[in-house]
Amino acid sequence: MTHDHDLVLRPTAAQTEAALNPPPGRTGGDLVVESLAALGATTVFGLPGQHALAVFDALRRSDLRYIGLRVENNAGFAADAYGRITGEAAPLLLSTGPGALTSLAALQEARAASAPVLAICSQVPTAGLGGGRHGHLHELPDQAASFRGVVKSVHTARTHSQIPSAIAEAWTSALTVPHGPVWVEIPQDVLLAETSIPVVSGGDTFPEELPPRPELTAVAADLLTRAERPAIVAGGGVVRADAAKKLRQLAERLQAPVVTTYGGKGAFPWTHPLSLQSWLEDRHTTDFLEDADVLLVVGSGLGELSSNYHTFAPRGRVIQIEADLGKLESNHPALGIHADARLALQALLETVGERTDPAAPERVSGVLDKVRARIAAQDLTLEQDVLAAVRKALPTRAPSFWDMTILAYWAWSAFDAKAPGTMHSAQGAGGLGYAFPAALGAAAADPTHPVLAVSGDGGALYSVAELATARQYGLSVTWLIVDDGGYGILREYMTDFFGQPTATDLPGPDFVALAESFGVPGVRTSPETLETDLAKALAAPGPSVVVLPAVLRTFAPTHTE
Repeated sequence: MTHDHDLVLRPTAAQTEAALNPPPGRTGGDLVVESLAALGATTVFGLPGQHALAVFDALRRSDLRYIGLRVENNAGFAADAYGRITGEAAPLLLSTGPGALTSLAALQEARAASAPVLAICSQVPTAGLGGGRHGHLHELPDQAASFRGVVKSVHTARTHSQIPSAIAEAWTSALTVPHGPVWVEIPQDVLLAETSIPVVSGGDTFPEELPPRPELTAVAADLLTRAERPAIVAGGGVVRADAAKKLRQLAERLQAPVVTTYGGKGAFPWTHPLSLQSWLEDRHTTDFLEDADVLLVVGSGLGELSSNYHTFAPRGRVIQIEADLGKLESNHPALGIHADARLALQALLETVGERTDPAAPERVSGVLDKVRARIAAQDLTLEQDVLAAVRKALPTRAPSFWDMTILAYWAWSAFDAKAPGTMHSAQGAGGLGYAFPAALGAAAADPTHPVLAVSGDGGALYSVAELATARQYGLSVTWLIVDDGGYGILREYMTDFFGQPTATDLPGPDFVALAESFGVPGVRTSPETLETDLAKALAAPGPSVVVLPAVLRTFAPTHTE
C-alpha cells in the first residue's frame, strides 16, 4: 500500500544535471534571490546597504523586478500595499542596523493591517552574532530582538544550506492567516561567500487554512436565526479573506443591518438597504449596535476606532469571528470563533435559517438620517464637497491610499469605497507618511488602474523623496496633498484640549514647484476645481501631484459625550 506521505517527487534529468553542475560564481545572495523566485515572487522592494550588497548583486542575475525606494520605511509601506493588493508575500530587502530599524514603523502597520511582507535583512558577520560588542559597522546587540514584538515570526539563516528553508518557512508564516510581516536575517559573510549548493528550484509552500470549529458555528447559526434584532460589524478580515459576497448573502438571509469598520471599507455595498455604511464614530450608530440582541462581528477586534473609542457597550449576545487569536474576545465577552472570515461565513451560510424583517431597511435609513442631520448641523459643507469631488474623480476600481490626515478621517466614515480592497489607510498603526509610498507599491502590483494617494502637508514631508521613485519607474500615482500649513488634526486636538496649539505649524515648501523639480507634473487646485484637476491627473500616465491649499475640520466626536 502506498500512502501520500510516501510519495517522493523525483527530479527530471534536466534538474539533476543543473543540481550536479550549478553555475559558478554564485553566493549566498543568489540563494536568497533564487529562493524568492522559486516561491513565486516576481517583484521585490528595498534599499541596498553595505552588508546586503551580495543580495542586490544577485538581483542582477535574476528575473525579479526591483523597485528601489529612497527610505527604508517607505519601502516597507510599498511592500505592504503590494501584499494587500496581490495577496502575495511582498519581499522587502534591507540592510543591517539603521536601515533595518528605519523600517519598523512600516512593519508595525503591516502587522496591524495583516499585510504579508517578507522582510529579508543582512546581519553583521557570523562571528559578531551572539550579543558581544565587536565594533562591526551597524552592529546591534540583538537585531532580531528589535523586531520580535512587531512581526509575526523571526527567522535566522547562519549557513548557505539554511537560507532556502528559512525563507520558505517565513513565506509560509506571512501567508498563514492572519497574514502579516515576517523577518529573516542572514550574516554578511554568509551572503558574500561563494556556494556550491544547487540552484534553488523547489519552493512550494502550503499555508494552513483556519476553518471554524463546527460546534461553534452551529451555536452561532442558531443564535442568529432566532435573533429579533441581529446586526453585523464587518472588519478588515472580510476584505482580506475575499469574503464580501458571502457577507452579503448572510446579511440578506438574516435581514441584518451591516456596518463596516474603517479597515473593512467596501466589504458591504454602500447603498444597500441594509448598509449602515461606516459611521462608527457616531453615537447614533453606536446606540443601534448596542441595541442588537445578537451582534455578529466578522474580522474585527472591535478596537479603539471600531468601537467609538471604547464607548461601545453591547447589551446583547456577541459572536466574534476573528483569525487573530490575540484579538478574540480581547475587548468584549463573546462566542469567540477563531477562524478565517471566508470559511466561517461559508459555514454559517450552510446552517443558518432565513429571517424576515421588513422593517430592517427602515431602521437603517432612520439611523443614517440621524447621522446626516448631526453632520449637517456643524457647517461642514467644504469638507463634504471636497470628499465628494475626490469620489467623483476617482474611477470605480482605482485603489486609494490615505495618510493620517483630516480628509482621511472623513473618508473613514463618509467615503464610498465602491469595492472591497480598493481603499487603504494607515489606521492600523496610525503612523504618518503611509499614503504615497504605499500607492507606489499598489501601482507596481497592478498597473491597469491609476492609483490615488491622499496626504496632508505634514504627512507628505515624510515621503516626498519618493517622487524620485515614482518618476524613475513611471508609476501612475496621483498624489493629492491637502496643504493646511501644519499638522491639522493635532492643531484641532490641542486647541480643543488645551485652548491653543503648540508645535503644529509647519512652514512648508511649494509642493507644486517641488514636484516639478523631480520631473513630476504638479498643479495647484481649489475646492471648486478639484474634481476636474484630479480627474485629469488620474487619467494621465505616470506620476502627478495635485495640491489643495485648504484648512479642513473634522466633525464633532461623540465618544466624549
